[in-house]
Amino acid sequence: MKHRELFWRIALLFLPVSVFGVFVVWPLLNTFYYSFTDWNGFNPDFRFVGLRNFAGVVTDRLFTNATLNTLIWTLSAIVLPTLGGLTLALMLDVRVPGAGVFKSIFYLPICLAAVVVGQIWNWIYQPDWGLLNAAIGVFTGEPPVFAWLAEPQTALYAVIVAWSWQQMGLAMVIFLAGLTSIPPYLIEAAEIEGATRRQRIRHVVLALLRPATVVAVALSVINSLKAFDILYIMTGGGPFHSSDTLAMYMYSESFKKYRMGYGSSISVILFLMTLSVIAVYFRQLKKLDELYD
Repeated sequence: MKHRELFWRIALLFLPVSVFGVFVVWPLLNTFYYSFTDWNGFNPDFRFVGLRNFAGVVTDRLFTNATLNTLIWTLSAIVLPTLGGLTLALMLDVRVPGAGVFKSIFYLPICLAAVVVGQIWNWIYQPDWGLLNAAIGVFTGEPPVFAWLAEPQTALYAVIVAWSWQQMGLAMVIFLAGLTSIPPYLIEAAEIEGATRRQRIRHVVLALLRPATVVAVALSVINSLKAFDILYIMTGGGPFHSSDTLAMYMYSESFKKYRMGYGSSISVILFLMTLSVIAVYFRQLKKLDELYD
């Protein structure tokens, strides 16, 4: 009986494990291999250059710029969607008519493809007839003609706003799930003790939302590190590399400049950064499991 169960386990796992190996593990190993070469992406004749690609990123001004933009992007992806999702969850965690409709509306953007979100915000940021300039014109009396995505000072932050708008719904759902797990008697006890609404939220609700916060923050960081499509649609890394992240810079080096070896080394660095975030995430989950067991 045990041999039969083992056979079916292997048989049922063979296909998904094979697909995962072919489309994930093998390309990942190839990326590590090509990061030590000068391959241009199509020429079969390439050389093994050791750590030269990794040494090159140290003095690469554009890599430094992309790393700084990635840090700004990642920090913004932690703060804005998480705080926005928490605020929406606290506002909707009440029994009022239409709360379910608002939850669906606020969650809708996360269901859209990033390409669609990017195109929507391209229209909003359009300098001549965009919604943002028109809204500013309501208060100033004359709509400005400002190209939000074409100015180096505002391009990256404009995309951050669009990204946060989309990701906020995911954080909201996570926090709503966390709010439903809070025992009502704890909040009632705090209210009986004379705690104000702000004190109840700060000392009771937010303290018990720690597991949900860890999940929301970790997902925001991981999603932001691999973000590419919305940046590509809205700015393409420009103008003048002002919105280049590591993912965008890797794409540019690999597929525009045909420096696949150098681009692979950037991919490896980005992979290690993401892996470190995942490691911290699982360590926090382990601590939470020990705390709530």
